[in-house]
Amino acid sequence: MDVLSARSFRLTLAAIACTTSLTLAGCGNVEAVDATEKDTSERIKIPVETASVTIGDIDATYSTTATLQAIDEAFVVARASGIIEQILVEEGDYVEKGQILARLDQKRYELALNKARADLRGIKQELDKVNKVYSQKLVSDDAYEKLNAQYESVRASVQLAELDLAETIITAPISGYIAENNAKVGNLTESFQRERMFHIVQQKVLQGIVYLPESELPNIAVGQHAKLRVSAVPETPVTASVIRISPVIDAQTGTFKVTLRVPNQAEKLKAGMFSNVALNYATHQQARLLPRRALLTIDNKTSVFVVNEGVANQVEVTPGIEQGEYIEILKGLNGTEEVITVGHQNLKDATPVNIVNS
Repeated sequence: MDVLSARSFRLTLAAIACTTSLTLAGCGNVEAVDATEKDTSERIKIPVETASVTIGDIDATYSTTATLQAIDEAFVVARASGIIEQILVEEGDYVEKGQILARLDQKRYELALNKARADLRGIKQELDKVNKVYSQKLVSDDAYEKLNAQYESVRASVQLAELDLAETIITAPISGYIAENNAKVGNLTESFQRERMFHIVQQKVLQGIVYLPESELPNIAVGQHAKLRVSAVPETPVTASVIRISPVIDAQTGTFKVTLRVPNQAEKLKAGMFSNVALNYATHQQARLLPRRALLTIDNKTSVFVVNEGVANQVEVTPGIEQGEYIEILKGLNGTEEVITVGHQNLKDATPVNIVNS
């Protein structure tokens, strides 16, 4: 190989070496760019919404339903037999105890009373005559005692006739509203023995009957309060109270009966209305409260994500009473934290986050 050829060969090798070096250098720059992009992606913050832990009161309640009923009600049936002559009330009328509701035909009862009184006057006159001579032993003791017994019998007949006549006037046994009026003028009272002539209800105080599972028996006591919401009267909830608790459990349903007293002084509520009942059996004051949606439960462990300086840290908590959308936190939080409520389902511990509350 001459000098010129050797020189050309060395230049060619140098060019190849330079190209290889540049190629390797370029690959190194690509790796550096990928590492930078990866580091940037790891620092992206996850958007979340948060809520503050609040301090307040929370009630332990059991929710059920009940139909309101009248505590005081009366089904009025005529004791006397006869034709209805007059009806003085209609459905919806308010009546006082003792107020006249209807009158029956009294002629037959008046005649019976007049006859009994006449019989009594005759026996009394005869007894007066016997009394004058009885002291002189002109009348036997046996005859005298029979006459006295006859007098007492006739006098009782008069009292019965007076009672029968009085019962032709049908009065209200309690104060309240006429809920039902089945009486018709001209009808016989015997036709209302089953149907009943009048139904009277007192609605200033109502009651609600609820049936609770036996597991709730230790939590219920007389005097506890309940909130009733009636769809027909949605303005404000009604506060009721427990007045009776059945001492037995129904073996077929596994429930026990609880009776609630429902005040109704304004008489907006009516017997027969359907109501939703929230029975309050405990109240925790100054409790740490969170929206329920903030909690995550995995493998029987409950936790929340607490945001601290832009980082979400997972904290295990112990939940307590639930009421509506809120839940009490017994352990794990001190009451000053910001807790993630939206966007925390797929978070990991120590993840950077960006709070985007509306």
